[in-house]
Amino acid sequence: MAAETLRVDAHHHVWDLAVRDEPWIVGEAMAPIRRSFGLDDLAPQAQANGITRTVLVQTLSDTAETRDFLALAQTSELVGAVTGWVDLTAASVADDLAALREAPGGGYLRAIRHGVQSEEDPAWLCRPDVRRGLAAVGAAGLRYELLTIPVQLPAAVATVAELPEVAFVLDHCSKPEIAAGQREPWTTQIRQLAAHPHVTCKLSGLVTEADWARWDVATLKPYVDEVLDAFGPERVMFGSDWPVCLLATSYSDWVAAAEELTADLTADERVAVFGGTARRFYALT
Repeated sequence: MAAETLRVDAHHHVWDLAVRDEPWIVGEAMAPIRRSFGLDDLAPQAQANGITRTVLVQTLSDTAETRDFLALAQTSELVGAVTGWVDLTAASVADDLAALREAPGGGYLRAIRHGVQSEEDPAWLCRPDVRRGLAAVGAAGLRYELLTIPVQLPAAVATVAELPEVAFVLDHCSKPEIAAGQREPWTTQIRQLAAHPHVTCKLSGLVTEADWARWDVATLKPYVDEVLDAFGPERVMFGSDWPVCLLATSYSDWVAAAEELTADLTADERVAVFGGTARRFYALT
């Protein structure tokens, strides 16, 4: 398939609870996704929506999960890249990255992510050991995914400014407080982050930041418009955040919402959001 025809879901997960637990899936509200989800579950959803490549993203701080994902990507025609995990603060981080790339399927490793959103220190990204780890990610030719919440955006802005040689992508638009209707200081900080050309942004994870039962396109639109204006469509990529999105909507309904939210873009801009940006960022083929 020609790269220019790729339609990409740049953010999804899989997990098998028989292999390892997902300790973050707790409580009655999360019950709908407390089961195993595999590529066989995703594939028909992707096909129905014209998705031809995906990016499989880590959920756990566990290199064993990353190794499993790399091996899985080797067997899949759908997964084009894997975002894995290493301990950024470890003195061995460069060796750990090299070991993953030498593992079965290691060529699919294109990015690293850590669950910064769960760190108590809002300035965790500014720690010297973390910065050294991020620099090692860039030196290995990999990208880094920023999984942050709004209070952590100042640290994200400061960090990307210090590491212009590392390609960053912001997951889930940094989870703005949509259900509360809160737009500042998120809006100002998103523009500060977008001012750095080596940062891109995923149009993903927004439905679960809104009211799960009452969200609609109109509720999401101010946030999406802000991201598209700040980054430009050439630095925005669609992601489903499946199966987490199932807490608030179906795969197809989120795709339809994203298409409606980008309907005012030109045809070329929509191609960027739904494929071109992710293809370039993750070097998808």
